[in-house]
Amino acid sequence: MLRILASGLAMILGLSAACHLALAQTAPQSKASRAESRAKANEWTVGLAAGLPEDTFLPFAAEIARNLNETGTLRVLPLATPGAANNVKALLFLNGIDVALTQTDVLHYLRTVEKVPQIEKRVQYIAALYMSDIHLVVRPEIKTFADLNGRKVGFNVPGAGPSVTAPIIFQRLGVKVEPVFVSNVQALAMMKSGEIAGFMHSVAKPNNMIAGFSNDGGYKLLAIPYDKLDEFYFPSEFTSADYPNFIKPGERVETVAVQTVLAVLDRPQSPDRSRRVRRFVELFFDQFDKFKSLGYQPAWKDVNLAAQVPGWTRHELATEKLAELTKKPRAADTRVGVMAPGEQERLFQRFMEWFKQQPR
Repeated sequence: MLRILASGLAMILGLSAACHLALAQTAPQSKASRAESRAKANEWTVGLAAGLPEDTFLPFAAEIARNLNETGTLRVLPLATPGAANNVKALLFLNGIDVALTQTDVLHYLRTVEKVPQIEKRVQYIAALYMSDIHLVVRPEIKTFADLNGRKVGFNVPGAGPSVTAPIIFQRLGVKVEPVFVSNVQALAMMKSGEIAGFMHSVAKPNNMIAGFSNDGGYKLLAIPYDKLDEFYFPSEFTSADYPNFIKPGERVETVAVQTVLAVLDRPQSPDRSRRVRRFVELFFDQFDKFKSLGYQPAWKDVNLAAQVPGWTRHELATEKLAELTKKPRAADTRVGVMAPGEQERLFQRFMEWFKQQPR
């Protein structure tokens, strides 16, 4: 028995030594192979700054990644972030962030509040996407916007969309509130307990967090008047179709909406980053029709690639692709036609006249 054990031990030791020798001989090759694989994996990887799980940025970023990654020539990585303002700052200062989802009022905030120099030149847009509707959810005792004066209101976390939008709206409407910077999931609980009077949420409607809220306490979506807000926002509204737990059939709640944009730096900080961004822009335009197919959010169908964003500059790569697409015959439902600025203004004024005539 001892001889068998000794023989077995010798065999194991022999195999172990042989394996160790083989690994030692191949280690340099494996290390080189790993380095090559790592370089190849990062060669066409693009970091896309998105948002929080309860917001709309993250689902849209995931769909952008799914669409563009299917080509096999790019790897888009959506990243969870606090949101709009944080995303632009990440674009400016963080390695690995090449593209960002944000909203149009962020440039005003970064220019006037954080004093970022030449921000309008440094950050440009690839395309205007969907509208984020401003949801102001309040306790039952709040009847009007003015009732929030002196009260605590949730502005979401610093760097998120509402942390930018809420100060602009409250300041322009002349209502002073005490900001509370917590996530909107926390704000919802704090509102129910009476710690805050309400919170602001900027997302595409209908939003799952609000639509799924069992509103058994008489909470409401408060109307936000469009007056004095036309510089950055568009008129919008909520109906019972959006939130039957908040709005009765036939009723509407007036609000405003802010444009979501896909943003990029004017000049990428390295040739490597520049070529990745170029491929991202090319694929975004080339693959755009797929966003309107089954399995993607319906809001993609309303996106007009040629839409201009006031106060922003379209990136030259996007301008090139847009010009290229307008020369090609397109499907009837693909919106790439360029509308003259005068025509845009005329249509917008017609819309405003119609909107003001609607019963409230």
